[in-house]
Amino acid sequence: MLKVVAIMLSGIAVGFLLRKRRLRVVPHAVTVLIWLLLFFLGVEVGENPQVINGIRNLGLEALWLALAGIVGTVLFSWVLWKWVSARKGGNP
Repeated sequence: MLKVVAIMLSGIAVGFLLRKRRLRVVPHAVTVLIWLLLFFLGVEVGENPQVINGIRNLGLEALWLALAGIVGTVLFSWVLWKWVSARKGGNP
């Protein structure tokens, strides 16, 4: 963990020193590195037999969480809309 913090602080220092230069390659490099990190994360997850064996359960749990989030958001929005409309004196 100390290595990660040290690398981050060194990146902040380099960014501070180079703040007046226009570095056009940095956004593209960051995008490519994020893609690589996501790819290697997928490789690591794919080689884990526990994750692969439990993929059906993980998918069902993700589906239930997504549906519950959508339903909760819609219900809360509807209640909030009714409450705001009632406070303004409009038709709820």
